[in-house]
Formats: sequence, structure tokens, C-alpha cells
Amino acid sequence: RRGIKCSLCTKALKKIQALAGDNPDESAVTAALEKGCRVLGRLVGKLCRRLVNKYRAQITEGLQNGDTPRDICTAVGICKS
Repeated sequence: RRGIKCSLCTKALKKIQALAGDNPDESAVTAALEKGCRVLGRLVGKLCRRLVNKYRAQITEGLQNGDTPRDICTAVGICKS
């Protein structure tokens, strides 16, 4: 179960990271969070939105720090380190 969540988290954040671009500011991250979940389809998108709502601060900070999607998913406890 956890493995599926980890890969979904990583996939979602890769998409969001790509949309946010290099050195994103907070508004770029926010826009990417909104758009990123939408483009993942209905089922994954719903999980993505739940993830984003719960961990928005950590995700935003991680993306601004240039952390990898995997690092961010590990930091919020979805992936095992």
C-alpha cells in the first residue's frame, strides 16, 4: 500500500515541479500545485489534491529549496527513506 502512495506522490510532484519551473517563487508553486493535480486525471488528481492540501507548506518549501520529488515525499512521510 505504501509503495503505491510513494510512487503516486513522486509522480505528482515531478509533474508539479516541471510546471513550477526552475527557482519558482511561491505564486509559481501555487499555480503548479493547482494545475499539476488537474492534469493527472480524475483518480490520481483527487489523491494529488489531498496530498497538496495536507502538505502544501512542505511541498512549497521543498520545491523552492530544489529538493527532489522523492525527497519531499520522504520528508512528509509518504515514502520510506
